[in-house]
Amino acid sequence: MTTLFLNHKAFIIFNLLFLFSILDFQPGTKLSNDIILKDEPISIIPKEFYVADVIDLRENRTGIAWLVPVTGPKIDQTKLYPVDLHGGGLFAIKQFIDRNLPANKLLRPVIITIKKFTARETVLSSRLVEGRVDLNLSFELENDDGVNLHLANYNRSAVYNRTAGSPQDIEPTLRRLLIYGLLYLNNWMNLQSDNNVKLAKGVKIIFVNYNEKQEGDTIYYSVNRPLKWDDFQSNVPNSRYDAEVFATFGYEEHNEINKGIVIILLSLKVGLPKSACWANDASRNVYTLNHEQRHFDIAELAAQHFKQKILNENLPVNNFDGPINENYLEAYREMNRMQKLYDAETNHGTNQLFQQHWNERIDNELKIKN
Repeated sequence: MTTLFLNHKAFIIFNLLFLFSILDFQPGTKLSNDIILKDEPISIIPKEFYVADVIDLRENRTGIAWLVPVTGPKIDQTKLYPVDLHGGGLFAIKQFIDRNLPANKLLRPVIITIKKFTARETVLSSRLVEGRVDLNLSFELENDDGVNLHLANYNRSAVYNRTAGSPQDIEPTLRRLLIYGLLYLNNWMNLQSDNNVKLAKGVKIIFVNYNEKQEGDTIYYSVNRPLKWDDFQSNVPNSRYDAEVFATFGYEEHNEINKGIVIILLSLKVGLPKSACWANDASRNVYTLNHEQRHFDIAELAAQHFKQKILNENLPVNNFDGPINENYLEAYREMNRMQKLYDAETNHGTNQLFQQHWNERIDNELKIKN
């Protein structure tokens, strides 16, 4: 009786296992034999980056491959089943990179985003299948401010043929495609490190004063080129003042990369258009001309303040124009405030005592700045 019971029990277990094996190959049913991504040391030592993180943004993360099963003498393309990397796609890929790609954390931190990594098979014959593997990666430079900087994309496909069988058979294709993606990143970083602004390591500012070989309508500030009455070329308006000038300042910017350093050439343009300057004939004297010259000097002081603020800034390589623009606007507002204060305190030059005070203040500061 005992023997018969055991045989009957064995028969039931055999039938259950057979039933489960059939269910395992039904469409959409995930097999337990995941693909083990094997270690393969990558033959590079990155000199420009290390992989700081890997992010998985694949649309379908239920598997890495949809394979043709073997269910009988023929294979059926309608019954593709999903297979994942052992431990999950993201875990397996991060582990592979950690184990096989050297990481020097003194280098630039790069984040790899997996946008697509999938294999899908089609039937070629009664026992032969063809697979296509697609890999889509995005590389970003990690920044301290949390706003990562996109560097490059990698898109590649591979095709393989195999007899339908173990999912592990496709592992070499998956592994090689992933390695090619990492090699591409390394080559891109090596080629771009010295001349791509996104990879710049620092910023250097060089200031120059703008000048023109032949003077036109605009006079550009120079200690060797003070105002003269011939510069006042506009018609005299109906005004209670004796004279007026419109001094202002701006800059031109030119950038280039040299060995990973952003070289910023800022050309300061402190100017005054002759066509906007006017003066009454009765007021064309040395005292009045000095008062108007000081308006020009104040614009130069504002430009010099702007220059000093920029030189004192630790400009970030990922947003150096932000502080430059911000400091310029502040210096421009400072210039307008100082011009108004100057006219208010000197009563547009009629208060000789305050005019003398402003003359001394401006002269002293110009000496310091120059």
